[in-house]
Amino acid sequence: MAHTHSRRSMLKLAGTAALAVPATVLDAQDRPPSERPGTPAICLEAGAALGDAAADAAAAARRIRQLGVDHVIGGGGRMPWEEARLAQLMARLAANGLRLANLMIAGFPNAIYNRPGRDADIEQVIASIRAAGRVGLPVVEYNWYAHRAMEGYFEETGRAGAGWTGFDYARMKDLPPLPEEGAHTLDEMWGNITYFLGAVVPEAEKAGVRLALHPNDPPAPLSRGSQQIMGTIDGWKKLVAIVDSPANGITFDCGVTREMGGDPVDVCRWFAARDRINHVHFRNVIVQKPYERYTEVFIDEGENDMFAVMKELLRPKDSREIYPEQPRAIAYDRERPEFRSMYPGGGGYAGFAFNVGYTRAMLQAARAQC
Repeated sequence: MAHTHSRRSMLKLAGTAALAVPATVLDAQDRPPSERPGTPAICLEAGAALGDAAADAAAAARRIRQLGVDHVIGGGGRMPWEEARLAQLMARLAANGLRLANLMIAGFPNAIYNRPGRDADIEQVIASIRAAGRVGLPVVEYNWYAHRAMEGYFEETGRAGAGWTGFDYARMKDLPPLPEEGAHTLDEMWGNITYFLGAVVPEAEKAGVRLALHPNDPPAPLSRGSQQIMGTIDGWKKLVAIVDSPANGITFDCGVTREMGGDPVDVCRWFAARDRINHVHFRNVIVQKPYERYTEVFIDEGENDMFAVMKELLRPKDSREIYPEQPRAIAYDRERPEFRSMYPGGGGYAGFAFNVGYTRAMLQAARAQC
């Protein structure tokens, strides 16, 4: 009995002593480093935060900010963009604690295909870029697809039944050209974009806006009869050499890089050294055959060394945004009645929450080393 009492006394004294020791509080310099200043910021699509209803915008912004994200991207809508409309959009987002970092511009097929009216298309693009510059929008993203090979997508099943997005070129390689697109050679497409960049990049420079061309995704060898200028890493390099300017850059996508058989770390280093990465898509894949057969998987389980990629992204010490895109479809999202996905096997908000958390961990760990 005495032994038991002695043990209880010792435990009580030990507990009292432990309570007397203050909990460890990290000094500001020892806390996990944030995205800013001097490092990229994580961004998400604004989604409903771009809507007209103030309540919906506030709710969407709250969901985004609860993940620790305050930079957003989105689609810019019909051209030409107007300064007043862009300013109103940015003000509405700012009122909800969000900063607009990048808008996608689209709607200039005559320029892409060299049809009558291409100069009018280019003038609308230029007018939009000027408006973007006047309101302080730093990046305008765009695509240059002769045809996007989305017919090759299908859903695969990942861990515990989650959705992956597969691509198989065999599903669409024999599809004929679409009447509204036609079939185009590589030389045609390079000629068309050379004309476009010669007119647009100088105006982007004057406006203080950077252009980010997204690579062909999927990078199919031939897409409904057309070759694709951004379907190879050599093509990416050729693009930024057409007009030598930081305003003529790319969206660096480490997933597409791997889909084409490239090393994302080496490719990132090449473009970052030339200051030609104006936006980043951060995702992972498993490749069965480069260009033709691959699977978009969870960000933590693919072939890319995402930590090595992140360390490379931090070396230039600039302010590009990182979009942890392509969330996988998990049961929680699929159970929501409002759930919609653009891609087979694609996910929603909960999937994005996973991507953001993983990306932030990579960013903070990389910043601690760089």
